[in-house]
Amino acid sequence: MANVFEFVAEARSTTGSIAAKVVRRQGKVPAVIYGGDAEPQMVTLDHNELLKKLVHEAVYSHILDVQVGGRTEKAILKHIQRHPAKPQILHVDFLRVSAGHKVKLHVPLHFINEDISVGVKKGGIVTHAMSDVEVLCDPSKLPEFIVVDMAKVEVGAVVHLADLILPEGVEIPELQLGAEHNQSVVQIVMPRSSSDAE
Repeated sequence: MANVFEFVAEARSTTGSIAAKVVRRQGKVPAVIYGGDAEPQMVTLDHNELLKKLVHEAVYSHILDVQVGGRTEKAILKHIQRHPAKPQILHVDFLRVSAGHKVKLHVPLHFINEDISVGVKKGGIVTHAMSDVEVLCDPSKLPEFIVVDMAKVEVGAVVHLADLILPEGVEIPELQLGAEHNQSVVQIVMPRSSSDAE
């Protein structure tokens, strides 16, 4: 099986919406690699191969190898434009990365011990407000995911961004904006009874 973190791309010289439509009719996806000290590079990717890689959660929070013309670029997947009605990728943006230059990227949250949490055992239900969180770190420190342990969360308790346990060297930039940005991540609430609804 091909490495999930390796993308094979072809350089392209044409740009614009008409050129992009031609590329898509050929079963390919227009993409761009930008950032760093180099100029943006227009490339194409095989659509079916891209779809296979995008089913892996880890691809969204890893440093990727993008091979173009025998050269390998280190990059992260910054943006994916999807068709609103079809399972089709319309465009992909890759952001070059290099050691010493911090990157911002959304990484998934993995909630564990929900079924045995103190609050759930008392009849509460888990309500998620977030499924991922934006982090800032050096590319070498980029976590695949962040674990949220629900074991000791009581009914009525809320886990906020500031409560997340982050790996060393990783921070949440939103928390630098002030206490009002310390958003709710997950909470355990008691379900409303039929009498409450009346």
